[in-house]
Amino acid sequence: MSNGYEDHMNDDDNGRTNLIVNYLPQNMTQDELRSLFSSIGEVESAKLVRDRLAGHSLGYGFVNYLNAKDAERAINTLNGLRLQSKTIKVSYARPSSDVIKDANLYITGLPKTMTQKDVEDLFSQYGRIINSRVLVDQSTGLSRGVAFIRFDKRSEAEDAMNTLNGHKPPGATDPISVKFAANPNQNKNMALLSQLYHAPGRRFGGPVHHQAQRFRTDYVGHAELPHTSMPESTAGSGYY
Repeated sequence: MSNGYEDHMNDDDNGRTNLIVNYLPQNMTQDELRSLFSSIGEVESAKLVRDRLAGHSLGYGFVNYLNAKDAERAINTLNGLRLQSKTIKVSYARPSSDVIKDANLYITGLPKTMTQKDVEDLFSQYGRIINSRVLVDQSTGLSRGVAFIRFDKRSEAEDAMNTLNGHKPPGATDPISVKFAANPNQNKNMALLSQLYHAPGRRFGGPVHHQAQRFRTDYVGHAELPHTSMPESTAGSGYY
């Protein structure tokens, strides 16, 4: 299973024009992503990564500039920008390699009281977290006790899985389960996620669509997104 990098990276450019953008607002569109980064320089391509089954945004994307200087300026200008309830993270995307492939974890059995920050605090001691996502019931806004964590390296994900699988975090009555999200045996979990996303109680039956709008920018580095009220369900991606 692709981790998103290899679909959008060109090894020839050494990644100096390719950026990964994490913690995007859930309702942000690909056109809006491109528009925001075009305020810095000419963008060759922009890709908002979506769930392959349900179609919703995973809260992260890739932007490729024509000029490496523009990519560097985008990091210096837009990294840490506040968009709606999110603070985006902009950094260089790395080319695909065996070191960073399949570093996504699927966690179940989390206490419903655990926030995304709590989950990241629990897992961050094992390595650098690229993205995370806690699934939330769209009708109640409460956690489903399921999360995805993407680490920078597979070895970091392995350490976290080996240590935390079967662990009882504070507030848990039962041990949590930690597995690789990319494991072929997890196909049934992906199907379950798709069913949950399309559950009758959910307010949105599919990905959020609205008429694409240009960002309104007062000056570079300050942008406003069209506001759509949605329950908080991600901090950027986890992978799914």
